[in-house]
Amino acid sequence: MPEALTVLLDQNVPRAIVHWLHARRTQWTIHHTSDVALSGRPDEEVFAWAQHRQAVIITFDEDFADQRAFPLGSHAGIIRLRVWPTTIEETQDALERLLSEVPDAELARALVIIDRETIRIRRGP
Repeated sequence: MPEALTVLLDQNVPRAIVHWLHARRTQWTIHHTSDVALSGRPDEEVFAWAQHRQAVIITFDEDFADQRAFPLGSHAGIIRLRVWPTTIEETQDALERLLSEVPDAELARALVIIDRETIRIRRGP
C-alpha cells in the first residue's frame, strides 16, 4: 500500500492537480499554496511551512532544486517538475509517470526531478 504523505503544491502548479492527485493517492494529505495563505510568498516561507508539516513540495520552481539553498537531507522532499508547457495535462503526465514508476516511500526526503523522459532521484545524507 502506498505511503501516506503530506504534499504541498506550489503556486505554479495548477490548482486542479489537487483533486486529480487526491483521486490517485487518497491516503495523501494534499495542500495547495493558495489554500494555506502562501500564494505570492517567498520560497523560504513556502519551504518553512512544508518542513513544519513534513510535507513534500511539488513545484515547477527551479530554485527549490538548488541544493545550496535547500540542501539534501534538510527537507521532507521536493519534486521539481521540468516539463513544458506547464499545463494541467503536462503536469498530470509527469506526475502519472512518477506515481507509476517510483514507490511513495522513495519520495520522502529526496529531491526528485522529472523531465519529459527521465525521473532522477537524489537522496541526502
